[in-house]
Amino acid sequence: MEGSAEPVLEQTAPQEPPRGTIAEWTITILLLLFLTTFLVQAFVIPTGSMEDTLLVGDHLLVDKLAFAIDGPLSKYLLPYQPIKRGDIIVFRYPVDISQTFVKRCMGVPGDRIRIINKQVYLNGVKLDEPYAVHKTDYIDSYRDDFPGEPNANVYPGAIDMLQHHVVNGEVVVPPGYYFAMGDNRDISLDSRYWGFVPRANIIGKPLIIYWSFDAPSSELNTSAVDFHHLLDLFENFFSKTRWRRTFMLIHGYPVGGAPAAGYPVK
Repeated sequence: MEGSAEPVLEQTAPQEPPRGTIAEWTITILLLLFLTTFLVQAFVIPTGSMEDTLLVGDHLLVDKLAFAIDGPLSKYLLPYQPIKRGDIIVFRYPVDISQTFVKRCMGVPGDRIRIINKQVYLNGVKLDEPYAVHKTDYIDSYRDDFPGEPNANVYPGAIDMLQHHVVNGEVVVPPGYYFAMGDNRDISLDSRYWGFVPRANIIGKPLIIYWSFDAPSSELNTSAVDFHHLLDLFENFFSKTRWRRTFMLIHGYPVGGAPAAGYPVK
């Protein structure tokens, strides 16, 4: 008698529970927010005030951790650095903190700064500045012989600086503030015109140029979508990208001059 065949049950591979797409995107966005809030920030150079060190159209990554204000425990765990003369710093513009500026730190608390005939003197020492450029051939009575009587409109911070922080013809940087200037000295809107940079305004320092595109300031110095700029990118991406500047590291330049006694440098 022939036995009846038992039904064969197909074995199916165990199924992974479906991943929550919303949850994945939420985690991704939170990580990106953490990175851009605490570690790095992308920044584009919209003006020529830091030429020829940084060019209009340079796209930077900014290290937000290096100059972060340290806490009681984090100062032992994280690589905080004091802000030094010659460092390139990214900061919130004191006149309008919605804007972000990049300049070179030329004075730390206690430093004495003076400019004579375009030449910077720090704590009485004439500086050697291979990074600085001058693109006008005339002497401006305020810009190039500083501090002095302003010959143009300056902001309240600069007025306060000139009235309360000039000693023996030199600007003296107060505690908790820094003096910043652009490398392109003749066209830079900097501390000469709006005063000191508060320590709390300093965001970080640029690390690397991850991309550089030859574009005019008018296309970069706006928060609105510029369709002409997008078309320019589409048509000229390869020809106008400055390939030699891609992945170029950015370094400060040590600036000499001892600080005045009794002032903390950090």
